[in-house]
Amino acid sequence: MTLATSIAAAQTKVPRQPHATPPPADTARWVAAQVALDRAGFSPGEIDGRPGTNTARAIEGFQEAHALDATGQLDEATISRLGEWFGTPTTTYVVSDADAAGPFVPALPDDMMKLATLDALGYTSTLELLAERFHVRPILLQQINQGTPLAPGQSITVPNVEPFHPPAERKAPKPQLEGAAGVVTVSEMNKTVRVETGDGKIVFQAPVSVGSIQDPLPKGEWTITGTAVLPVFQYNPSLFWDADPGHAKAKIAPGPNNPVGVIWIDLSREHLGFHGTPEPSRIGKTQSHGCLRLTNWDAMRLAELVGRGARVVLQ
Repeated sequence: MTLATSIAAAQTKVPRQPHATPPPADTARWVAAQVALDRAGFSPGEIDGRPGTNTARAIEGFQEAHALDATGQLDEATISRLGEWFGTPTTTYVVSDADAAGPFVPALPDDMMKLATLDALGYTSTLELLAERFHVRPILLQQINQGTPLAPGQSITVPNVEPFHPPAERKAPKPQLEGAAGVVTVSEMNKTVRVETGDGKIVFQAPVSVGSIQDPLPKGEWTITGTAVLPVFQYNPSLFWDADPGHAKAKIAPGPNNPVGVIWIDLSREHLGFHGTPEPSRIGKTQSHGCLRLTNWDAMRLAELVGRGARVVLQ
């Protein structure tokens, strides 16, 4: 079943899962664009089937990299250049026993001190696990599968992206671009991070959250000094302007729902780095506490491209 027919069926069928209401009629087109952009290295962030700001910036970056008019609009020239991935936006996936077995953590507390009492910060459900694996908003995954239960052996429709699996060990990936061969540029205005090769070719772009009025982005040039995979988050309330005054320093366990996600890419400025997130839907749309926050899958892709010694320009 194609995504278009899945959506058509969802629009006439009562969903079996709460909140799995039918998606808009043009969802299939936007999922196709988002999947193709993701495959091309121009991440729209979380795939949601909607023409939002992150998707428009991904289109604009792709257009610029391929000598097209950088309008941010999904025109026919762009669709043609996106190629085969636009025509094959979904694939089937069979839910495994491991997907359903977890172990899962209970509902995550908002309070940092309570979060620090948990031994691990894995996924909370099979839905969350599979949504992150296929870079998709959980509600859209439910919608395109018409509320089908995510049970072992069940075949479901998923975005045709490179699946993301949280790292199993704390070993940093070997970057494809060594040292000065890659330049990382963060745009505060566009809320994007880009990786360019020495000859100026754009090889990766993703949405990023970049500070706030209280914690502004520190403009300038820095370098990557190291990478920590599955980091333990060292919570220090004195570094957070909105921290509870009753909080103390605490260590928060690693996992995809850790406050800095599954990876930390350290920069030469103290307390500054790229990192993942437990809330992919908020990337590029909300503020951060001064660091550079990406989806977990985009943060890992960044670490696979550049490493120690790479130049980072914050502008």
